[in-house]
Amino acid sequence: MLLLHTVIAVLAATGAAASNELTAAKAALLGFVEGLTEFLPISSTGHLLVTEKLIDVGQHASTKDAADTYTITIQAGAILAVAVLYWRRLREMALGAVGRDVEGGRVLTGVFIAFIPAAIVGVVLEKAIRDRLFGVWPVIVAWAVGGVAILLFSRALHERGRFGLPLEAITVRAAIIIGLAQTVALWPGTSRSMVTILAALAVGLSTDAALEFSFLLGLLTLGAATAFEALKHGKELVDTYGVLNPIIGFVVAFVTALLAVRWMVGYVRRHGLAIFGWYRLAVAAVVLVLLATGVV
Repeated sequence: MLLLHTVIAVLAATGAAASNELTAAKAALLGFVEGLTEFLPISSTGHLLVTEKLIDVGQHASTKDAADTYTITIQAGAILAVAVLYWRRLREMALGAVGRDVEGGRVLTGVFIAFIPAAIVGVVLEKAIRDRLFGVWPVIVAWAVGGVAILLFSRALHERGRFGLPLEAITVRAAIIIGLAQTVALWPGTSRSMVTILAALAVGLSTDAALEFSFLLGLLTLGAATAFEALKHGKELVDTYGVLNPIIGFVVAFVTALLAVRWMVGYVRRHGLAIFGWYRLAVAAVVLVLLATGVV
C-alpha cells in the first residue's frame, strides 16, 4: 500500500511539473519565435530547439514528446497567416483543381509535385532524423553552411530573379528540382524556406514567384506535418500542457508570421537574401558560445 501511494504521489508531482512547464509567457515566446522564423530563410526548427533549451521546455523525458508536438502544431498559426495573405492564389488553385483555372491548376500541380519528395523521405527517415539530428551541434552546422551558401549564391540569384519567370510558368521539371531541394531541409537548422527559395530562383523563377512558391509549398508541407503530429501526439499535448497555452502559441505565431512574411517579401524584392546569410553565421556563432559556456 505504501508503495502504491508513493507511485501515485510521484505521478501527481510529475503531472503538476509538466503542466507548469509551459507557462503562458513561454507559450507566447515560442509562438513568437515560430511565427518570426517559419518562412524566413533562417530555420524555425533551429531557433525553437535552442529556445526550448534556454527556457527549459521539453528537456525532461516526461514532457519531450508533448513539447515536440507543441512546436510542430503551432506551425498552424504561421500556415494560417500565409493562407490569409495569399488567399487569392489559393482560390485560383482551388478552381484549377476542378478545371476552371488553367494557371491555377498549373501552380497546384507544381506545388503537389514539389511536396512529394520531402513527404516520402520525411516519413521513411522520421525516427533517424529525430534521434540523430535534433541537437544543437547539427543545427549550428546547418546554420553556418546555409549562411555561406546564401552569401555565395544570393547576389547572382537576386539579379537573375529580376528577370525570372512568373509563377504560372512553373514546369514539372522545376517543381521536381525544388521538391528535391526541400528534402535537404529535413536536417534541422537548414531552413525549408532557404533551400526552396534558392532552388526556385535557380530554375528561373522571378523573386516574387520564388517567394510565393516557397510559401505555398510550405502550406502543404507544414500542414501535412502539423496534421500528422496532431493526430499522433495531440492527446498527449493536451494532457500535458492543457488547451489554453497551445492556443496562445497559435495566435502569437499567426500574428507574427503575418507581419514577418509581409516584411520579407518587400525586403527581399529590393535587397536580396544576403542579410539572412550574415544572420545565420551570427546566430551560429552565438549559439556556439552558449554551448561552449554551458548555457545550452
